[in-house]
Amino acid sequence: MRQNISSGSPWETQVGYSRAVRVGNMVQVAGTTATVNGEVVGIGDPAEQTRAILGIIRRALEAAGARLEDVTRTRIYVTDIARWAEVGAAHGEVFGDIRPATTMVQVAALIDPLHLVEIEAEAIIAT
Repeated sequence: MRQNISSGSPWETQVGYSRAVRVGNMVQVAGTTATVNGEVVGIGDPAEQTRAILGIIRRALEAAGARLEDVTRTRIYVTDIARWAEVGAAHGEVFGDIRPATTMVQVAALIDPLHLVEIEAEAIIAT
């Protein structure tokens, strides 16, 4: 059984994706930016963007019946790897005890120049 989770973003129907998808006990959360009600939050602050993103991811996981503790992998895309420590510290505030497998890479750009961070997450719900 497949469950598509929507955040209500107009981009989901335009691009053809879901914020998260649950199949069985696995949940995949799409690349998530610090966009709330169509506005970028934490402009210029990658740590604040990371916190906002992780809040969005948490809500998507909960809508799919998962928790942050179920996350087994995150992928973090940043536009300036020199600021990795700020992003890493904010990620650690949420995942410090959970410790999913994590990758952080620099990318040339994200969809909006105000976005400094984008994060994907994968979770396996224990049965």
